[in-house]
Amino acid sequence: MAAERHTPLIERLPAVRGRLTAEAPLNGVTWFRVGGPAEVMFRPADRDDLLAFLAAKPADVPVTVLGVASNVLIRDGGLPGVVLRLGRGFADIAAEGSDILCGAAALDLNVATGAKLAGIAGLEFLSGVPGTIGGAVRMNAGAYGKEIKDVLVWAEATDARGQVHRLTNAELKFEYRRSALPADWICLGARLAGEAGAPAEIEARMKEIQGQRAGSQPIRSRTGGSTFKNPPGHKAWQLIDAAGCRGLKVGGAQVSEKHCNFLINTGEATAADLENLGEEVRRRVKETSGVDLEWEIKRLGVPAAKGGTA
Repeated sequence: MAAERHTPLIERLPAVRGRLTAEAPLNGVTWFRVGGPAEVMFRPADRDDLLAFLAAKPADVPVTVLGVASNVLIRDGGLPGVVLRLGRGFADIAAEGSDILCGAAALDLNVATGAKLAGIAGLEFLSGVPGTIGGAVRMNAGAYGKEIKDVLVWAEATDARGQVHRLTNAELKFEYRRSALPADWICLGARLAGEAGAPAEIEARMKEIQGQRAGSQPIRSRTGGSTFKNPPGHKAWQLIDAAGCRGLKVGGAQVSEKHCNFLINTGEATAADLENLGEEVRRRVKETSGVDLEWEIKRLGVPAAKGGTA
């Protein structure tokens, strides 16, 4: 982990109503099933618990939010500081007119389903996004022709000191796979706009999206979603395929044969294997096409210490 400290981090943190856990394993949490532990994991009981914690924690302690870790690669040395995981208290979904109010921990699929049950159309694309609303807001997640920027009315977030802010769509300045949400702010929830629709038609569109996803992506493998962003004027998978990387392996990591913008843990991969494979793909694509691929997967944490211990 990081350099040795005289006082364990967990002993420097304020009391909470939720749960604090030192050296919490993360390799069973991420979709890749790799990575070292969190120095401290914090699962707040509710919003007030989170805000009080942020207001009272030492200013030098970093906080990293981890949703369902569908598009994240945790390095083998783990994550220093506090890793925040939002639970049921942040996963509410409610219809209000033709809008949906949802917490940051609400699964994108569950939001699409909640909208369907309320007869709200326009949010079906979320059924093809593997993650939570908090992550979707931060990275302007999208699929099948729509992005969060197309439906978001406002998002609520807390800054690093526990002060809550409401940000409009315009204030978030959405771009392709990014937003202007400050790096140390934490999304708490959002209001998404839909339109009246027939539940049967909405369900049909969701089934179509999920069928397309299952048919084109290795969703039953240990993967992490799209690895690289699509460069302007290109499809990342086409550049990767043209560079001869389909099926390429490094250790236990492999470029998917089914969709080569996906990396797969074949069973024994380390985070280093996956990251090194991704960098080799970037090198080959640059060599063959002149295009610099940008990582879409978020790589977090520190490498394993020499000798193999974190």
